[in-house]
Amino acid sequence: MRELDAIRAKIGSCPTGQAVATGAGNLPAKFVFHTVGPVYRDGRHGEPELLASCHRVCLAMAEERGLSTLTFPAISTGVYGYPLADAAAIAIREVKLHLQRIESSINAVTFVLFDAAALKTFERELA
Repeated sequence: MRELDAIRAKIGSCPTGQAVATGAGNLPAKFVFHTVGPVYRDGRHGEPELLASCHRVCLAMAEERGLSTLTFPAISTGVYGYPLADAAAIAIREVKLHLQRIESSINAVTFVLFDAAALKTFERELA
């Protein structure tokens, strides 16, 4: 967290839809991308585009670092209140679009989800 504190001291806050990278500490990863998802109001205040941006920015950051795998949570679906089905549709759409690019270094994206209901929602969207 010291890394994140140093980033905050340097740039202030991270805008919604953007991300910053830190080392992964003891996690079995090289980096953690800290993205700021939108707080859901009603879906008519730019929330879908901001959520899509979270995914696009993290995917681009992974490419810049030559990563082959990436893991996402269901961004903004917790306390930020984004409807799970809508968030799943956006997340999967953005990942699919990115992975269809021939020049992508990423060959696997995993979604880490909170519970069985979230898993079923993401599975339905993938189908």
